[in-house]
Amino acid sequence: MSLVLRNLQRAIPLRRVPLRKKIEIVRNILGVQKFDLGIICVDNKNIQHINRIYREKNIPTDVLSFPFHENLKAGEIPQPDFPDDYNLGDIFLGVEYIFQQCKENEDYYDILTVTATHGLCHLLGFTHSTEAEWQKMYQKEKQVLEELSRRTGTRLQPLSRGLFWPW
Repeated sequence: MSLVLRNLQRAIPLRRVPLRKKIEIVRNILGVQKFDLGIICVDNKNIQHINRIYREKNIPTDVLSFPFHENLKAGEIPQPDFPDDYNLGDIFLGVEYIFQQCKENEDYYDILTVTATHGLCHLLGFTHSTEAEWQKMYQKEKQVLEELSRRTGTRLQPLSRGLFWPW
């Protein structure tokens, strides 16, 4: 099914083709290429607005995920009954925030890919509210990014490497 990648911001130049190619590979690795997925790139103002509405946090952030299928167990692939339900949901990438957080030696498009992978894991039921949940999510991200790195010749590390985020 389709991957819709929209750039709704002008703060940071964004080439969608490299990101699309890597996300298509990530979808293949996760076995969810038959599901629709929306990735929307926004600036700080818009990601902060969405974060305030849905998480009651009035700050910009890197990624917000909105699953189509709620209550999935971590790593569970949805089993839709109807064709219209072959949808994973939407990921909002705070590309301006991500760009501002990038370190000098980091490739912006690599970090976008890692962040989108993190968001995709959330759409598949992974969370990081507890240490145990974080460990599961970290391991899945690590596995996916290692395979992506193998296929593309990059060296990507999970977004949550070395961190426990209880939010």
